[in-house]
Amino acid sequence: MPNEILRYWELTDNEVQFYRSYGYLTLPGLISQVDAAALAEEVTQVLEGLGIKREDLRRATTSKDKLRQSRQYLAHWTMARLIHSEGLKTIAAQLMGGPSTLYMPFTAVKSGGGGGRFHFHQDNQYTRFDGPGINIWFALVEMSPENGCLQIAPATHLAGTLDSVESEDKDGHRTVAAEPEDFLPLRMMAGDAVAFSRLTLHGSGANGTDEPRLGYAVQFHRDDVRARRDSEDLGLLKENPRYVIAPVETISPANE
Repeated sequence: MPNEILRYWELTDNEVQFYRSYGYLTLPGLISQVDAAALAEEVTQVLEGLGIKREDLRRATTSKDKLRQSRQYLAHWTMARLIHSEGLKTIAAQLMGGPSTLYMPFTAVKSGGGGGRFHFHQDNQYTRFDGPGINIWFALVEMSPENGCLQIAPATHLAGTLDSVESEDKDGHRTVAAEPEDFLPLRMMAGDAVAFSRLTLHGSGANGTDEPRLGYAVQFHRDDVRARRDSEDLGLLKENPRYVIAPVETISPANE
């Protein structure tokens, strides 16, 4: 695979079985630390283009600071290589059991200085898929409970899509009515990734450090998946993609 950003992409049968049993799979060193650093800089540039200064990422001031998300990227960036990686698409297909299509990429930034807790939720509590979807989530800096690392509740995908309520922050995000008692905080180094099912309960703790927690997520769906948003049938996602996944010429609030 020329120009491939991933360091590996062929998974063992045991890795695939672990994912299907527990709803997640850690992928240590999936990209190099050099590429992780380049992505961290690009993520910061995305937020700057949206009007969020670098120094502002070191001190949380609003509930939005618990997770800053944007799909924007430039064509020549390392981010573009990751989003359109054939290796990443191969991993998604192996774990979901069939050919897969890119759904949505986005920044996952938690501000320093108190960037808040992100409540446990399932991705499928937003746009509902009738089949497999996956989130491949990258740490671009070291992740720990101290800076609000990702938290996974193993095997919760087996219960299907759970009922949800609006989070207590009243910011439009969803959460489950009863949070899991058992969950795993994922300590990760820059360049590590974790793949988890769209049905797996996950969240993150607060960032108690003085630096932003920088992550990046790339989501896929299996090619046979149909989707629904509220009461609207979106049809077969492969034929009717919900998002335009293409680079922009300039990072701007107008492109959100």
